[in-house]
Amino acid sequence: MPNIVPSTEYYTDIDIREDEILRNDPKLLRLLLADKTTGGNILWATKDYAQMGDGYEEFSPILPALITGDNKFLIRPRISKEKSEKASRTREKAEVFTPAWVCNKQNNLVDEAWFGRPGVFNTETDKGWVANTELIVFDNPRKPWNKYVDAQRLEITCGEAPYLVSRYDTVSGDKLPIERRIGLLDRKLRVVNENTYTEADWCKWAQRAFESVYGYEYQGDNLLLARENLLFTYIDYYIARFGRAPSNKLTHKIALIISWNIWQMDGLKYVVPNSCFEEDLFDGQIKMDFDDGIASVPEQTVMKAKCPGCSSGNIYKHNGIYCRIQDWRDKSSKRFVDMIRKEKGNANK
Repeated sequence: MPNIVPSTEYYTDIDIREDEILRNDPKLLRLLLADKTTGGNILWATKDYAQMGDGYEEFSPILPALITGDNKFLIRPRISKEKSEKASRTREKAEVFTPAWVCNKQNNLVDEAWFGRPGVFNTETDKGWVANTELIVFDNPRKPWNKYVDAQRLEITCGEAPYLVSRYDTVSGDKLPIERRIGLLDRKLRVVNENTYTEADWCKWAQRAFESVYGYEYQGDNLLLARENLLFTYIDYYIARFGRAPSNKLTHKIALIISWNIWQMDGLKYVVPNSCFEEDLFDGQIKMDFDDGIASVPEQTVMKAKCPGCSSGNIYKHNGIYCRIQDWRDKSSKRFVDMIRKEKGNANK
């Protein structure tokens, strides 16, 4: 299939149009809505759209038809939402978005620990930064540039993923040009740009950069925005490097990685939202009744019990659907909760 060059409105606006994605490439929108744990679609997981009727209930799946056509402006970045809606989401879900300069400051701390020196990618100013325009130096032979690209990073409760990619400031709404971007994935892609010389090599290491970053979010609209931000970050860097849009094959490959790595999860339970359920319990007593010498067994009394994990607070005992993520080096999926257990075990050694 030919390369698809998005329309100006579709591409330059911080609010990416799902309607345009569907028109240009229906498979791409399906990938962005996929839940790799359940095999279905991600859920709304918010009551904000329930007034719109069937299909918009809190734990219904987000379907392409629900966010395109007449509803093409339904899902918007937080900066575009009404003040009352922002306040409601902050109150009910503790949704607070971080300015780009704060994201940059915290991301700089991550890189200072990795490189062993400050100011690698930029110099901080008062609520801002000045980008370092020199090539990034990797002076530790045990930490070459490709190890930096492969180093795994996770943004918890990621919202629109401002710590991973910075197409725009999620608080001010200002667009950021590539040379000023400060996300963890942005930094990896900059390193790829500076250390690869052929298109094939660039594509290989850009893909590995995407495979190395993860994030989870509860609310489905935020999750879709995060996934779109990562995908269009790839498109931005590809166009900047090669002067044309990537092929459908490339964008599908990156979208598949994103659908695994940026996933929907209840961050307190490590399961798919609302997947825990009440279990049937029996009273344990079976009495034999005798009528004319013939024994009969009455029905047992059925009681309901909360999910064992929800009632005990033990994250390993939920009966809901534990979320799975992909280990791209092992080429296998793993339960995220088991990785938490592994990290705790390593910390205790």
